[in-house]
Amino acid sequence: QVQLVESGGGSVQTGGSLRLSCAASGYTLRVYMMGWFRQAPGKEREGVAGVYTRLNSTYYADSVKGRFTISQDNAKGTLYLQMNSLKPEDTAMYYCAASTLYGNAWNTPLPYNYWGQGTQVTVSS
Repeated sequence: QVQLVESGGGSVQTGGSLRLSCAASGYTLRVYMMGWFRQAPGKEREGVAGVYTRLNSTYYADSVKGRFTISQDNAKGTLYLQMNSLKPEDTAMYYCAASTLYGNAWNTPLPYNYWGQGTQVTVSS
């Protein structure tokens, strides 16, 4: 089992920044990839950023490329999402996810078998 706890959400104005954190515990050595997803009301959950943990290779959705940065601190067992130049369309519930399954794309929810409870991000214009 892997447990994930997000923190760092909040309300900011357009152009502001937030850093989300995801503390992982449990059998984290089995985690193959981790990702940040978001879901706005009435919309599907979408992949924002992902990392293949052992290679430390990172990937981003086109909508956040150049503005968001995903990183991991293995010593602390924590995944981060630094979000800069925030826009109202970034408003959503943000979820951290982990997968122990090999050979899957980072940006679809299905391969992820562990999820955090979510943290709300609201960007006002």
